[in-house]
Amino acid sequence: MAGPGRHLTRRGVLAAGSGAAAAAAVGALGRSGRPAGGTATAPAAYAAPAALTPQQQAGQRVILSYSGTTVPQSLLDQISAGQAAGVIFFGGNISSLAQITSAVAQLRQANRSSPNPAPLLLMTDQEGGQIRRLPGAPVQSAKQIGASADPAGAAASAGTGAGNLLRSVGMNVNLAPVLDVYRTAGDFEDQYERSFSTDPEVVSVCGSSFITAQRATGVAATAKHFPGLGPASATQNTDLRPVTLKTSLSELRNIDEVPYTAALTAGVDLVMVSWAIYSRLDSAHPAGLSPTVVQSELRDRFSFTGVTVTDAINAGALSALGTPGQNAVTAAAAGMDLILDASQDVTKGKAVVSALAAALQNGTLDATASAAALGRVNALRNRLF
Repeated sequence: MAGPGRHLTRRGVLAAGSGAAAAAAVGALGRSGRPAGGTATAPAAYAAPAALTPQQQAGQRVILSYSGTTVPQSLLDQISAGQAAGVIFFGGNISSLAQITSAVAQLRQANRSSPNPAPLLLMTDQEGGQIRRLPGAPVQSAKQIGASADPAGAAASAGTGAGNLLRSVGMNVNLAPVLDVYRTAGDFEDQYERSFSTDPEVVSVCGSSFITAQRATGVAATAKHFPGLGPASATQNTDLRPVTLKTSLSELRNIDEVPYTAALTAGVDLVMVSWAIYSRLDSAHPAGLSPTVVQSELRDRFSFTGVTVTDAINAGALSALGTPGQNAVTAAAAGMDLILDASQDVTKGKAVVSALAAALQNGTLDATASAAALGRVNALRNRLF
């Protein structure tokens, strides 16, 4: 994701915020990158609350955002009405640990009157190094961790540190770790040292160690950006523009997808799917809008049964394809469970919810598939604090 700038995009503000089990997991996968088995993230059976309106069913698949350090009443009302799955926090939402703790408490209080009072998904990007929303752990960047004398141990410490910090302010989901395998110095993932290594096995060890340690704190982990943004050049930023990666299928299998086997073995809770187009998988659609990538590749090939989450639905890579609401419907139809609205504007997030609700009502979105997606989201929410 790109560095600081004036664009109010998820990537544009990323830098603005202040091991034995892992080795065994890597040993279980071959250099072909084929999955070594099923995922450890199968959700417990959970029935969503009965009699939710279409607007509520849609809202409980959308992560909302807001600007500034004061939680707007419109967001509290949206949550109380049962029309939100959770909230993503950016650097501009946080002035101190005490302040964001209070904001989180307000959101949780609003959720108590929701028709589905399961814990909200309260998330941020706390990767390490430059990419931290909260002041504190992990201090080392992913690249520093991967290059250390004990990558697995350093990654586990980072996961524990991130989890404990997020939990201390009431957040329960970290949009980390990044599993992209970077290619050259200064490229898209390396420019902010967000990738652990150019070696997929090192990324696998670090990613699974981070996931295991963070999940032990009670905070959910997110592997991103499937099937991998490692081949992207420094200017290939999907927050700003469309990106097509012509990586060969062999390279995707042998390099970019390899760390996901270890991540699934470690029980990763969510997988964020990239907005790049992978021409060897689906030349017509960004990955998060592609049933081929989401269903055939992630669900079927990797047997992932956890929660899928989009990158920012407001990204520049999608702007020529429709409104955020239209693209949210396409993403949901492709198999994405959670839609991430990073506009930092509650009104725009509500428009995404309304678009999904309309698609449910007119049959554009399959009711059975939508219910299954909501079930996965609710199962995750009920596992968290």
